Amino acid sequence: MAETEIMARTPGGSSLEAPGPLDIGAREGARLLADVVALVGRHAETVAEGPVAPAEPGTGKIRDWLDGYRFDAARPAAEVVPEIIRELRSWGVQTTHPRYFGLFNPTPTWWGVAGELIAAAVNPQLAAYSHAEAAVEMERHVLRFLAARLGMPGTTEGSFTVGGAEANLTAVVVALTRRFGSYAESGLAGLPARPVLYASAESHLAWLKIAHLTGLGRDAVRLVPADAAHRLDGERLRRMHQADLDAGRAPFLLVGTAGTTGGGALDPLPELARLADEWGLHFHVDAAWAGALALSDRLRPLLDGVERADSVTVDAHKWLSAPMGAGMFLTPHPEALADAFRVSTSYMPPDTEGAADPYTTSVQWSRRFAGLKVFLALAAVGRQGFAEQLERDVELGVLLARRLAEHGWSRINDTPLPLVCVVDPGADALDRERSARWHAAVAAHVVRSGRAWISPVSVGGRPAVRLCVTSHRTRAQDVEDVVDALGRARDEVNG
Repeated sequence: MAETEIMARTPGGSSLEAPGPLDIGAREGARLLADVVALVGRHAETVAEGPVAPAEPGTGKIRDWLDGYRFDAARPAAEVVPEIIRELRSWGVQTTHPRYFGLFNPTPTWWGVAGELIAAAVNPQLAAYSHAEAAVEMERHVLRFLAARLGMPGTTEGSFTVGGAEANLTAVVVALTRRFGSYAESGLAGLPARPVLYASAESHLAWLKIAHLTGLGRDAVRLVPADAAHRLDGERLRRMHQADLDAGRAPFLLVGTAGTTGGGALDPLPELARLADEWGLHFHVDAAWAGALALSDRLRPLLDGVERADSVTVDAHKWLSAPMGAGMFLTPHPEALADAFRVSTSYMPPDTEGAADPYTTSVQWSRRFAGLKVFLALAAVGRQGFAEQLERDVELGVLLARRLAEHGWSRINDTPLPLVCVVDPGADALDRERSARWHAAVAAHVVRSGRAWISPVSVGGRPAVRLCVTSHRTRAQDVEDVVDALGRARDEVNG
């Protein structure tokens, strides 16, 4: 059959003047969304009544359910949507539960959810400025607001990312571009010495992935041991830096972490900023979680030193309670950001004078409107509303630590943030392997009970149980419940 004949045919002889099979019309679409909103509202209203996590894996049952979807015939959305929500609720950790004391996965605000809906429906493409002027400006407005709260210069620019890993990847690319003039054209092969970077051993190990992706190699990541407070040890850093210089390597990046994932440690940012300046290194602050503190006048001093950074990562989908994902990258070096990602091609719209196209200043090309959910929440709540929530979470963290101590647990992490790592003194006295098994068993027992979600962790090589206040729905009674669940789990494991 000729190609022209194939192209001329329409399905079932349908008219090209009639709506296509994907166009159900605005009225029917609104009805679908109204049904979804009702189901989502019911889920949010009742999620606290159920378990935080399933008691056992559901892989077999999920696959059996999916076997009913062959996609060879249509099924009404009114039948499919409730099934989807049922399965998501039955077989997954409920991060919107008030007793999810987990890994920075927030309960999203309703304003954030509404922002996601608007962004999906209007669907602006943020690659080119001229195609989404309002959307691009709203994102940049949020980024400049956050930069100002962090104390960064007025020249600061940046972009929304899918998460902290992409933002940190951007930091590495910008740092390489700033440090090595030939990197943009010749890559690593054109450099006179092997580049290396420094980050705390307690930092997020996305740095290893990033080193792999960029061709630096994982060995280029120098993980600096932490001190007794689990912060990057400045003296060990100095020795490692000198050893690299003596070996002919080329240090180019120093990372400070504001709120480590395991224990919530805040690296000594002022000291690291001084060393980076002295050594001529790009200073990046990974404040993916704790960067939110910038919105509170009372808590902002915990981030002192971040204003001296050459780049900063903040994730709104962590402590700013935005839906996944909403990472942010900021740098006071817009020329380096442009040098890192600038490209020109005939099929993109011409440049807009005075406004850079986002695809020329970020890793992504096609870009969804990720910043709207943050803009809408900030507009609806205001900075002070977010500040009060952050301060409330910190107070809940103090309560959590105190109640655990009263029940015989010993805290091993030193942080003002609402992340508490505790050990049982008896199990802590065992060798590391047996202690790790004991604390993991206790955490698993709590999760299987459905009463709360917590996790085992190793902080400074010491096995512990980790609890973090991460949901804006968490209240004092939820703290009491998780403390009770931990006590019951301890008794069960010991018994």
